Amino acid sequence: PETGLDGRSVFWPRGKVLGGSSSINAMIYIRGHARDYDLWRQQGNEGWSFADVLPYFKRAEGSERGDGPYHGADGPLHVTTDRFDDLLVDSFLGAALEAGHKLNGDFNGASQEGVGSYDFTIHKGHRASTAQCYLKPVLKRPNLKVLTKAHARKILMENRQAKGVEYEQAGNIHQVYARKEIILAGGAINSPQLLLLSGIGPAHELRDIGVEVIHDLPGVGKNLQDHLDYAVQYECLKPISAYRYIPFWQQMQIFLKWRLARTGYGAFGPTPAGGFIKSDPAQDIPDLQLHFMPITGEAHGFSGIKKHGFLCHVCQLRPQSRGEITLANTDPLAHPKIQPNYLSDPADLPVLRKGITMVREIFAQASMEEFRGEEFSPGDHIQSNEELDLAIRQGAETIYHPVGTCKMGSDSTSVVNATLKVHGIESLRVVDASIMPTLIGGNTNAPTIMIAEKAADMIRGETPLASESRI
Repeated sequence: PETGLDGRSVFWPRGKVLGGSSSINAMIYIRGHARDYDLWRQQGNEGWSFADVLPYFKRAEGSERGDGPYHGADGPLHVTTDRFDDLLVDSFLGAALEAGHKLNGDFNGASQEGVGSYDFTIHKGHRASTAQCYLKPVLKRPNLKVLTKAHARKILMENRQAKGVEYEQAGNIHQVYARKEIILAGGAINSPQLLLLSGIGPAHELRDIGVEVIHDLPGVGKNLQDHLDYAVQYECLKPISAYRYIPFWQQMQIFLKWRLARTGYGAFGPTPAGGFIKSDPAQDIPDLQLHFMPITGEAHGFSGIKKHGFLCHVCQLRPQSRGEITLANTDPLAHPKIQPNYLSDPADLPVLRKGITMVREIFAQASMEEFRGEEFSPGDHIQSNEELDLAIRQGAETIYHPVGTCKMGSDSTSVVNATLKVHGIESLRVVDASIMPTLIGGNTNAPTIMIAEKAADMIRGETPLASESRI
């Protein structure tokens, strides 16, 4: 339960399939702002400035935009710029322009600020997950073995050196050993959990729960950050929202069009447009992200859609609040304790509140007038700062971007160094979103893939790709 969210518990889904959460996400391709990575470098992480990581974004990307200063065309990760025609999406973008925001044709280009259509990790109507783009093409390699329905229990240690991994499959416990090193890529939740189960973490916490301490590493599981999100929702006065596709015969039509030609509504991402805006014009970079959807509904799709409508998610990009992942018990199959501590820092709530106000200003423009009906989230009657704050606490949800629990750095709270090796442990690296020192300003799938591309060169001992300064 979250104190900052009026005592509510928040649903945190993860991708427990090949490809991880890239197999269940909304497929938006966003890198974040250049300043995000420059901050990593300023915090002492050599080789992680934007100029350093841009070549790895480009190497990963197979973009329909083609090769250029900011994009790659030949990488394994397919990125589409396809757009589908939708009157509500066009009207939202028009309203944003009327409200004073600028149009941006490429959020991953020279500038992030503005509104526009998103790029997606989609290829010919199919989801371009890491499983599809990286793993499946090489499954027949003789030096690769993939085990499914297997759960890692702990890292096998010997004198502070990682020697192997113990895992459980079909009720049986197995052990596998490494000749060189072990790469831990469980994500922001499971990577710290596995380190803690293996005796690597805050010594006092491990002793309290009954885990033998192998290495006292206070930062394991700490520094948890996530994007909190609030959806501003309106009734649509004309029957043109995606609600028109709810009838079974419409869904079958969409499916057949997708199945036979890989086109139509089923071939596109669910959040076609949005933007990056500033809660205060005096700020250097955007601190809010918008995701527009031509449909309404409860968070996480828990309930059916009941009427025509549209919504805009408001996401605070750089929260100051910090949470933690800790062990609930010593059972490797048990969920860890997830405590995001949303809105625990007083600087966070006013940013989200301002974001709601700015979205309301967009929807109040002439371009949305013929479609704009009743506002039912938070509701027209919710106007004062106190009312908006309460609405946020009672209605905000995660937008699925947890990071930071195995922080990269050299200070006392960091877990890995700039080559992603675990401090104080030999032959062990962490390669996933948990190593991010600070949350980037955008969706986290593309940055996590960049981290993996860069780590691949480190693991193989390759010379890093040459820096490219594009600011």
